[in-house]
Amino acid sequence: MKVLVSVKRVVDHNVTVRVKADGSGVETANVKMSINPFDEIAVEAAVRLKEAGIATEVIAVSCGSSQSQETLRTALAIGADRGILVECEGELQPLAVAKLLKAIVEKEQPQLIIAGKQAIDDDCSQTGQMLAALCDLPQATFASKIEYQNNLLTVTREVDGGSETLELVPPAIVTTDLRLNEPRYVTLPSIVKAKKKPIDVIPANSLDVDIATNLEVLKVSEPPARKPGVKVGDVNALIQKLKSEVNVI
Repeated sequence: MKVLVSVKRVVDHNVTVRVKADGSGVETANVKMSINPFDEIAVEAAVRLKEAGIATEVIAVSCGSSQSQETLRTALAIGADRGILVECEGELQPLAVAKLLKAIVEKEQPQLIIAGKQAIDDDCSQTGQMLAALCDLPQATFASKIEYQNNLLTVTREVDGGSETLELVPPAIVTTDLRLNEPRYVTLPSIVKAKKKPIDVIPANSLDVDIATNLEVLKVSEPPARKPGVKVGDVNALIQKLKSEVNVI
């Protein structure tokens, strides 16, 4: 079974995000970038399927600038076999990414596509669902457990108040949640091996896909600063203060 995993280059989750002075977006110049954490979980899930003898090949694909090759190298270091970079400049909206991934899916014909449930930069949580619709494939989102047996994918997903279990017949699309796994620590030998693995670079304009966006970001601003805490003498004073602030008699 061939597995395709989509990965995105985002601002590292340990970095404090800063808004540009003109409010046009988030500052990314001289900022540490890394693989989207949810996508890292997706890569780990695919590699574990290969280690279990279920998957025969794991392909990591990313859409973006040439710098996204660094993100693909991380996926290769985790255990992916090869990478594909759909190279394009500028910001991509989820629908544009889904269209580009659809072109790659048609070319590679994977039996399973795994993606992170969302990217931590825009929190859209749309690409996997849009890709499933474009490809007319069954989908299971927010997966916390993935099993494969007798040509059936059994996916446990988290829902409000509990979990539900879905059965899918491949080819299918799965998006991963945080509780699916804990990605392995990438060792130095793995990083060295990843440098020798192939990455195919495909210009986005060669795929004959319309990736123009119909969305315009008007302004990006930081959330309001949190008000400082106030100390009170006792519980009665706290109750009186709360009543006065919410106008409760």
